[in-house]
Amino acid sequence: MHFYEPRQGHGLPHDPFNAIVGPRPIGWIASHDAAGVLNLAPYSFFNGFNYTPPIVGFASLGRKDTVRNIEATGEFVWNLVTRDLAEAMNASCAAVPPEVNEFELAGLETAPSRLVGVPRVAASPVAFECRLTQIIQLQDANGQGLSTWLTLGEVVGVHISEHLLVDGVYDTAAAHPVLRGGGPSDYFELGPRFRMKRP
Repeated sequence: MHFYEPRQGHGLPHDPFNAIVGPRPIGWIASHDAAGVLNLAPYSFFNGFNYTPPIVGFASLGRKDTVRNIEATGEFVWNLVTRDLAEAMNASCAAVPPEVNEFELAGLETAPSRLVGVPRVAASPVAFECRLTQIIQLQDANGQGLSTWLTLGEVVGVHISEHLLVDGVYDTAAAHPVLRGGGPSDYFELGPRFRMKRP
């Protein structure tokens, strides 16, 4: 087996960590600053962290516009990236100044949220309206602060396109979610489903 200590390097052409912990859902996060300037950015370290109440979170490597916006307003919206939105998602990750609206940059229309002031991606079939619960600076095993911030938010409103509800059950595969892989350009669509009953 290949063994390495991350602090000493992996000795491979590309860091395998992202590929092992993956594929991962994409945190396509909409926010706005205190003046209302919109921001839309994808984060590859995103997931759900609690069931009741539902809490989602994403990690930002660096204190980027999205984190600053959410800290200022206390709100954000997560948008599902589907295969037909993958190119727009990719366009929204361009390194641009804070005053640039990534919705416009990616050619996306907004749709109003119901409970938060941040709009959602109109073309996305699923969106979570979220209120900030915590922003946590991560630290290493020695207690040293890292330049990474975990932003957590309670999901207070959920939008689901009705075509994804089959007999009242959300059909994950039918949404064709895009998942982030580990290589520098790797993405995946959800594969075939299999079922197992819990013991």
